[in-house]
Amino acid sequence: MIKVVKKDNTKEDFNVQKVIKAVDKSAHRALIEFTPAEHAFICQYVETKVNAMNKEEIFISEMHNVVESALEQTNSLVAKSYRDYRNYKQDFVHMLDEVYKKSQSIMYIGDKENSNTDSALVSTKRSLIFNQLNKELYQKFFLTTEELQAARDGFIYIHDMSARRDTMNCCLFDVKNVLQGGFEMGNLWYNEPKTLNVAFDVIGDIVLSAASQQYGGFTVPSVDLLLEPYAEKSYEQLYEKYLNLGVKPEAANEEALKDVKEDFEKGFQGWEYKFNTVASSRGDYPFITVTTGTGTGRFAKMASIALLDVRRHGQGKKGCKKPVLFPKIVFLYDKNLHGEGCPLEEVFEAGVHCSSKTMYPDWLSLTGEGYISSMYKKYGEIISPMGCRAFLSPYYREGGIHPAHEQDTPVFMGRFNIGAVSLHLPMILAKARQENKDFYEVLDYYLNLIRRLHIRTYEYLGEMRASTNPLAYCEGGFYGGNLGIHDKIKPVLKAATASFGITALNELQQLYNKKSIVQDGNFAIEVLEYINKRINEFREVDGNLYAVYATPAESLCGLQVQQFRKKYGIIENVSDREYVSNSFHCHVTEDITPVQKQDLEYRFWELSNGGKIQYVKYPIDYNTNAIKTLVRRAMDMGLYEGVNLSLAYCDDCGHQELEMDTCPECGSTNLTKIDRMNGYLSYSRVKGDTRLNDAKMAEIKERKSM
Repeated sequence: MIKVVKKDNTKEDFNVQKVIKAVDKSAHRALIEFTPAEHAFICQYVETKVNAMNKEEIFISEMHNVVESALEQTNSLVAKSYRDYRNYKQDFVHMLDEVYKKSQSIMYIGDKENSNTDSALVSTKRSLIFNQLNKELYQKFFLTTEELQAARDGFIYIHDMSARRDTMNCCLFDVKNVLQGGFEMGNLWYNEPKTLNVAFDVIGDIVLSAASQQYGGFTVPSVDLLLEPYAEKSYEQLYEKYLNLGVKPEAANEEALKDVKEDFEKGFQGWEYKFNTVASSRGDYPFITVTTGTGTGRFAKMASIALLDVRRHGQGKKGCKKPVLFPKIVFLYDKNLHGEGCPLEEVFEAGVHCSSKTMYPDWLSLTGEGYISSMYKKYGEIISPMGCRAFLSPYYREGGIHPAHEQDTPVFMGRFNIGAVSLHLPMILAKARQENKDFYEVLDYYLNLIRRLHIRTYEYLGEMRASTNPLAYCEGGFYGGNLGIHDKIKPVLKAATASFGITALNELQQLYNKKSIVQDGNFAIEVLEYINKRINEFREVDGNLYAVYATPAESLCGLQVQQFRKKYGIIENVSDREYVSNSFHCHVTEDITPVQKQDLEYRFWELSNGGKIQYVKYPIDYNTNAIKTLVRRAMDMGLYEGVNLSLAYCDDCGHQELEMDTCPECGSTNLTKIDRMNGYLSYSRVKGDTRLNDAKMAEIKERKSM
């Protein structure tokens, strides 16, 4: 009896009926049914060929070749189906092998691709392993050969491949709309809160639930205005309670206000505990941002100051308090509200005091120059950043991409991004030179590649059901998100943006003429202007909200160097370091002042309206007056400004100081250090380790101007 040796080296008797079962499955996939005569021919052909081999054992690969040959003579379509399925299974073996290797690395070494994840945790390890499988599936079944080749070579970078098959990216979540009148979450009905402390609890639940159904930044905009009505309700109840206890009206008012302030402080502290310790279903701590600062009512003002004071005081055991990372805080600056002598100058002062100790808040100008300010000044609409730096393009209530008439207004609340794909510009220039092609011709090829990928992503995600994210699509978290659970989400995607990212503009300029963007920068500006022109053309033709995004390269800053070196080698000031520059920023080693850096990077500001941030290093040791001066300057320019201080805290004695590696008070090296990753903060050291990758740590070590 002839034995067949299978892939796992087990053996079984040759049985031609198993061949018939296999070919029938292939025929079924090709919508074909074999006749009895065709079955008989295949059986006779295979048995004849097997016997002719005159072997006691035949490997399964040899059997496959025999069967394929029989099918070619029977029906070529079925032969192709059989062959494709064989390749399909081989591909899966390769995929699972990659997943297995990654899983071993995650289990025993860890993972530092995302600084928001703690890969020591079991739940995070499980999520990271699944993410690797999802990434492999995305590459196999969603990408075209061209796209896959471009991504593997490094000419483009497709962000978040492990998640973008399933859901959308960053968002401005409309929590206010969800809360009003009550909502359903997890098959349980929530009534709208009647007090401030309940509002804090419910909003925390909403945020954690909704943020786990997406990837990227999750922003709760204008949190001061969101909480204001619930603070008013609490005040009324408390005031009435004190009056009923016989307290005089003036004293009752004072006590009620004191209690509301305490509720704010406890509520924000509760958020800090919840958002920094409860990992989402993705395995990371959701990137949650809150914006604040424009509310002029007494409770909105109280909310902003309480939020900032809680962050400044930090969390931890007595004597060893330090600031948390989430939520990221963005201060919405209106010169008419926060300028000297203006109604909310006190809120501004609290913000500066907080930035001087914790780096947050970052500062967004609503009344300076440029796109973001223009929307606020013309329509009163605030464009809060989604996560660390992504900004939405305008979408008009009646006209969509363009206003239908003069009275048509844009909407930003409740909108989101469907994903980013970034260009590796130095590699594209190197390719053009190596192949003696025009740079813009090569750039156009990759721009169109990204464009087609975005179009398919819109179409693919549009087929998803609203039940995939009920709070967003059914309960009003997203604009137009009042769908039934079985409805497709395609109508909601009309207002979504898709990002064309840009990285390493400094290295592009260096490759072009051996000058940095501090020394020159004209070619980098010319390229960015060209990309904007082409993307605006795509937007008009496709009807999609495309945007240019100054990419925050986290692990990508090191990957792009490796990809460049592999194809084009080591070139001075281009690929000779372990990292590339972030988006349009000056190189971190440039010895320039904060004012010079603001001015130099401002040239690229209005060319990156899909996502951007500007930040400088403040080597001034908690000097609030200097911070105040630089922040006000940035706000007059219309920037989104980050304050950079290298924070360090001794976990043994509680001493804190900028940029220390050994505690001068007790000699301990058991430090927690917080540095700016890109548009957000992360631990560069905690309990002797870091959550940052080696390339980013190399960049942090060399920082002068950032």
